[in-house]
Amino acid sequence: MKVLVVGGNFAGSTAAMEIKRKLGEEVEVTLIDRNPDFIYIPSLIWVPIGRREVSEISVPREKVLSKKGVTFVLDTATKVDTTAQIVYTESGEYEYDHVIIATGPKVRFDAVPGLKEHSLYIGTPVGAMETRKKLEEFKENPGPIVIGATQGAGCMGAAYEFLFNLEKWLRDQKIRKKVDLHWVTPEPYLGHFGIDGMPLGEAMLKKFMDMFNITYHTGVGVEEVTGETVRLSDGSVIESRFKMLMPPFTGVEFVENSTGLKCGTNQFIPTLPSYRHETLENVWAAGLAVNVAPPFDQGEVPFSVPKTGYPSDVTGKIVANNVVNTIKGIEKMEEKPWGKIPGLCVMDAGEKEVIIVSNSLFKPRKFAVMVPNVIFDFFKVFLEKYFLWKLKRGLSYLP
Repeated sequence: MKVLVVGGNFAGSTAAMEIKRKLGEEVEVTLIDRNPDFIYIPSLIWVPIGRREVSEISVPREKVLSKKGVTFVLDTATKVDTTAQIVYTESGEYEYDHVIIATGPKVRFDAVPGLKEHSLYIGTPVGAMETRKKLEEFKENPGPIVIGATQGAGCMGAAYEFLFNLEKWLRDQKIRKKVDLHWVTPEPYLGHFGIDGMPLGEAMLKKFMDMFNITYHTGVGVEEVTGETVRLSDGSVIESRFKMLMPPFTGVEFVENSTGLKCGTNQFIPTLPSYRHETLENVWAAGLAVNVAPPFDQGEVPFSVPKTGYPSDVTGKIVANNVVNTIKGIEKMEEKPWGKIPGLCVMDAGEKEVIIVSNSLFKPRKFAVMVPNVIFDFFKVFLEKYFLWKLKRGLSYLP
């Protein structure tokens, strides 16, 4: 039996190692990814300010996977033929009995005129290092800054974290008084996060914004970005010498090229609550590749839901369990709709943090709480160390 995993970060690596751990010699598991290293993406917010180096949050994939009996292929997957059950790459082709798509997103830098040319993005190692370079240049000639997310974005949490870390960096560099700091978001209110908010979340973030003297603009889209300005959908224009704006995500070219997947315009995979494809019984999706419809009124400016971090790990485990059951001939599927996955997040705020815990990501919730820690971001650092320790040892079964 051949199981093929396309994409090897949180969701993909977890699914691959769990299937091999549970089935052993019964199954041949292969993981394809175009990058040799696993990147702990939540810590990329610290790379631009020099608190982390990319090497400190990277783990070589082949070393870990080979120890667990998973074959790693360093290649770019180009498309899947779901009828012939073949995944094509730039260098070859791979047959499968089950395929798991965990490819992550394509970043839509074309969503706003001037976004690619005049704004930075911290969601990749290359982007984070470019941001560090631009900050060093900015120190010599400080001015207004705009941080936030464009319309259609769903990764507001990382932008919030970068905002507060950048604010502290500006103070550490003794240039904070020279900088007007602006936050821009399509959220109808602070702390919506794409999950319809948390108790006391808006009030807490308002206090943070006031405490750090940050001007915030909610419920707005970005119309145009230039070298010196950011023009918003409400008609206002913000002067800016430095910009970091989270763009929207869509499915990657691999999905777009694979017409048999029957995806919608956003190129994310339509799945059942088991994360099996809606119509293809041997096609599965995990992590950011899964299509998740926002369960709330988006207001005048559209935005999306968060799909990074803990939910990716959870969906990787669910897919692994269901693939194992299917191979064993067990009809019962483990099901957990995306919105029912527990919320577990630590939002860094510049060596401070807010711990966010809920019994489900989306409302209605039985339990939800946001707890600020203004002493030190202990839990954020702990989670980083824990996940890197777990991954280096291939302990995919741990929480």
